[in-house]
Amino acid sequence: MSDLQIWLLVIGVAVVVAVLVFNWTQERRFRKQADAAFQAPMGDALMESGVVPRETYNRVEPALREPAFGDDEAGASGEPHVRMDADIQPDEVPADLEDKAPVSHPEAPPVPASSTHSHAPSVAASPAPYDELIEYRVRIGGEGIPASVFADTYNHARTLGKTVRWAGLPVDASEWEEVQPWRDAHYQQIVVTLQLADRNGAVLGDQLFALCNSLQTAARAHGLQVACDDVADAQERAQSIDRFCVDVDVLIGLNVVARGEGAVNLTRIVREAEGNGMVLGVDGVFQLLDSRGEPLYALCNHDAEPFSPTVVEGQASQGVTLQFDVPRVPDGLKVFDGMVGFGRKLANEVGGILVDDNLRPLTDTGIEKIRTQLMHIYERMDARGVPSGSRRALRLFS
Repeated sequence: MSDLQIWLLVIGVAVVVAVLVFNWTQERRFRKQADAAFQAPMGDALMESGVVPRETYNRVEPALREPAFGDDEAGASGEPHVRMDADIQPDEVPADLEDKAPVSHPEAPPVPASSTHSHAPSVAASPAPYDELIEYRVRIGGEGIPASVFADTYNHARTLGKTVRWAGLPVDASEWEEVQPWRDAHYQQIVVTLQLADRNGAVLGDQLFALCNSLQTAARAHGLQVACDDVADAQERAQSIDRFCVDVDVLIGLNVVARGEGAVNLTRIVREAEGNGMVLGVDGVFQLLDSRGEPLYALCNHDAEPFSPTVVEGQASQGVTLQFDVPRVPDGLKVFDGMVGFGRKLANEVGGILVDDNLRPLTDTGIEKIRTQLMHIYERMDARGVPSGSRRALRLFS
């Protein structure tokens, strides 16, 4: 090894050592700075005595330790008497629901004895409007709460993407009514609920927190009491009810088409639809409505052109479709039978044939298979506490 090689090796070793020393010095300096910044480190809450682990109590998030809002718990028996523009009286929830996610009802601390009588209504109040199966709840209490307090929150809630309902118990009243912030009204209690699921899917945690936080901000700014239900529990219930809805959300279509390469006579079909009591909507679809004005089944044109109030004599189409929205129709088996009968009548009137969505002729055997599937769906809906066509079903499948 030459002198040059030896000196190069020595220089290389020296450079490596210098780098190591520099790094060690820098690390030590930064460590001292960090120690100085955190001279009083926080103790580990899980290692301290007297701290109850999270698993040993019911989690309430967000939770407020403020006075309770009376005895009208969510699961109170009996149906509330509500005076609302849109009836928000909940459907009864069976005690033995299958696959139902557990519902927790966090209890607020008791009202101090000195304030109990001052906050109590002068008459017995009905339970607060709240459907524990499909809603998340926020309760607000105080003396003479002006409706205008929540004007901004009311508008913000409308952007959350899920149905939000506002119910208030007026001062010295026993019936709940819809809260409208532009009215000159004062309440002793307000309950705001957010629907957990619909045909767009389950509610998100961010939506629940947004509602709770906005109501907390408005309530606290005016010295009001506020308590939000458990967000984690609400998310579990939302996911559970959404999975159920996906399983039973079925739309049945029966088609009347011409035999061979022909077309069906729309004039005759319109005449039969009107004779069957169907009503033409602004969307160009005929609907058979029940006593509530809700559709039982619909009739639409296969062609791009919808039905119009005036049909030209002899006007033809490739076919028409009868549609049956399974979870939204009460007494669905009876309605389905009626739709099948009407479809067969249409087919006979225009010399067509009744087929399924794959254009296969619908025989008695095929109809019976569909009917059996419907029976299973309706049994599941009844067991879940969401009877087809009920108020709760109409809300979920909207």
